[in-house]
Amino acid sequence: MKVSAANRANAGAIYAKYKPPFLTTIPGAESKDLLLREEDVQVLHSFDSRASAETYLKSKLFANDVVAELTPYLMADPEIRIYERQ
Repeated sequence: MKVSAANRANAGAIYAKYKPPFLTTIPGAESKDLLLREEDVQVLHSFDSRASAETYLKSKLFANDVVAELTPYLMADPEIRIYERQ
């Protein structure tokens, strides 16, 4: 996600706020990690399956809470990618 340096702490706070409910209420959620870099902020989610990841992207937690709170800090639309372990 493109987030200005001045707003990275805000993005980090949103990550911290929603990590516990992600891990305890989202079916198939395995982990959630934050990467703060000079060029961007990345949040890596791990799920037990691709289907669980796709379901999360349609969840109220993601759409109504996480995205709603992050939107004021985003400088561009976020890239969402789903990778599968081989």
